[in-house]
Amino acid sequence: MIDKQAILSFFREKTKRPLSFKEIVHLLELNRSEMRTLKKILRLMLKDGEIVLTRKGLYVPAQHVNLLTGCFEAHREGYGFLIPEKPGERDIFIPSRATSGAMNNDRVIIRVENPHRREGRIIKILERAHSRIAGRLHSSNNVSYLKPTNKFIQFDFYVSPQDRGKAKDGDTVVAEIINYPEEKRSPAVKVLKIIKRPDDPASEIDAIMDEFNIPRKFPKTVADEAKMIYGERKGLTDEKRRDLRRLPTVTIDGERAKDFDDAVSIKLTEHGYKLWVHIADVGFYVPCDSQIDLEARKRGTSVYFPDRVIPMLPNELSDDLCSLRPKLDRCAFTVEMDFDRHGERLNARFYPSLIRSDERMTYTSVKKILIDNERHEREKYGYLLQDFELMGELCSIMRSRRFDRGSLDFDLPEPEVLLDMQGRPEAIISAERNFAHLIIEEFMIAANEAVAEHLSGLGIPGIYRIHEEPDPAKLEDLMKIIKPIIRMKTVKKAKDFSELLKKIKGRPEEEIINYKVLRSLKRARYSTLNAGHFGLASDCYTHFTSPIRRYPDLIVHRVLREASHKKHLSDNRIQELEKILPDIAFSSSRMERFADEAENEVIDAMRVWFMKDKAGEMFEGKVVNITPYGLKVRLKDFYVEGFLHVSYMSDDFYEFNEGTMTLRGKNTKRSFTIGKELTVRIDRVDMEEREIILGI
Repeated sequence: MIDKQAILSFFREKTKRPLSFKEIVHLLELNRSEMRTLKKILRLMLKDGEIVLTRKGLYVPAQHVNLLTGCFEAHREGYGFLIPEKPGERDIFIPSRATSGAMNNDRVIIRVENPHRREGRIIKILERAHSRIAGRLHSSNNVSYLKPTNKFIQFDFYVSPQDRGKAKDGDTVVAEIINYPEEKRSPAVKVLKIIKRPDDPASEIDAIMDEFNIPRKFPKTVADEAKMIYGERKGLTDEKRRDLRRLPTVTIDGERAKDFDDAVSIKLTEHGYKLWVHIADVGFYVPCDSQIDLEARKRGTSVYFPDRVIPMLPNELSDDLCSLRPKLDRCAFTVEMDFDRHGERLNARFYPSLIRSDERMTYTSVKKILIDNERHEREKYGYLLQDFELMGELCSIMRSRRFDRGSLDFDLPEPEVLLDMQGRPEAIISAERNFAHLIIEEFMIAANEAVAEHLSGLGIPGIYRIHEEPDPAKLEDLMKIIKPIIRMKTVKKAKDFSELLKKIKGRPEEEIINYKVLRSLKRARYSTLNAGHFGLASDCYTHFTSPIRRYPDLIVHRVLREASHKKHLSDNRIQELEKILPDIAFSSSRMERFADEAENEVIDAMRVWFMKDKAGEMFEGKVVNITPYGLKVRLKDFYVEGFLHVSYMSDDFYEFNEGTMTLRGKNTKRSFTIGKELTVRIDRVDMEEREIILGI
């Protein structure tokens, strides 16, 4: 039978040179029908970058000619890196002269030109990440061009007079890309929309949504289908569910949460603990390839801003029908796990269930019960008190066990924007992460591992959440920062990183070193190949626990349900999964990066809106990063960062020492290191660039 795997095996085992289409047909002894199938397969393999067509029209496997496929991660200086799709491959440096017009997050094929220096050249762009861009229009003498707002896009785009619309010089616009950057053709765009200058934080967020092409509404076909499903399936369950409505069950989330993906239950047993993790059964309500499903696949994830959520699923589903709201019967997919008294998982079972959450708990409330021992809160939830104490007990045991195996604990603060009644930022603080957060985090990790190991053991194709080992070059850079602070020979394995985080615990530099360690690691992503999760020191991991807000979780639910109903999947079904899952994994990883970038851009915007009236004021701060151009400083009173350029440090001539990561004055010998405290002045707040400029 002719399929992709057969072709790959043929190239791997029976060919020693590039082959023409006729030669492949002859060697495989194919008939006319099989020839047509072969053409389709080769076309798909070319699109996916698994094989390459030479200039002479010959087919050759990508790995035979030093080619790699992956995602291009651009740098604002023009160069970039290839993040290979195949797990275990090191990142490849792409000089600015070798990007071939690729833009940030494009899917590309590169040729490795210098294996020792890990340097390559982009030879083909498989899939463009951007169809629209935002930027500022510059016009002079009837010639116009667009300078992108996104600092990682290094090209200016030509705008012809007929494509400019009503936009004028200096306007910020959203434009559709007509021509992408290529060697023999200038990039060009057509203006679609003029973005008004934001006059308040809410309109600033609107502008950022335009910049990132984030949809405000669902298409009418999706909205209509959501209403239909809501009407048809409200209160509907299938008969094959295990009824767990009498089992004491709670959700634990933040105060502002509306979509409740997960709920938990626990009991003490003879051998230790029985833990139930109930996850919203989104797959029961959202049919595969329905309009809602296709839109969710396109979005990939929900996006969270301080004043709003852009959901992956319509509100009828995300906030109501699928959400595990309290005191209501809800369809769930349950992972039931037994643990011994040392926190080792003994077994796991997976099944559709019917649950009824007893309480909608918050992290703050659970902390009051378990940590603060607040009498009022303990009395209010007295009937659940034993369950909460068991959860806390099991969480502590599981965390200790996970850290013993080398899992990393990054207790890094994250900014939280507090808005006033008018939607303006009144404070930007470090978000609290208390023991209740750790309970849910630990239980979700356990469920994700159990599902991943189960599917892997069955040999069924799936989507894994992988986190690869760090790149050696980045480790060298990390050691330059660490060595002046603590004694440590090197860090390579997960346990080395774990030991480093323990040594730095409680020191003034703890937060900064944690952040630098995190930056030295590769980014976690989705893949159909299981490469383990370095940060969790887990051999097998997936995302299963948030199907309301992450599309890969919904896919894993569907695969698990199918595996539960059928003892063996057919060869055709396995081939179908092998065909569609890699694209879903790649797309989901990319959309996750887009969402993160948009969320970070909004945080930066909220920072400048918060600080815009504070020019001239003095603040205590701490150095969190050092570059040849100056210092990044985080303020003590607010979770706000600004940049102190060396040109503003007018008391001396400062030199950057890469080996010790310091800026040192030539004459005064005054030096700045990571973690150093200093007093800064807010010199300027640049609203357009969303930057805070500091003086010393």
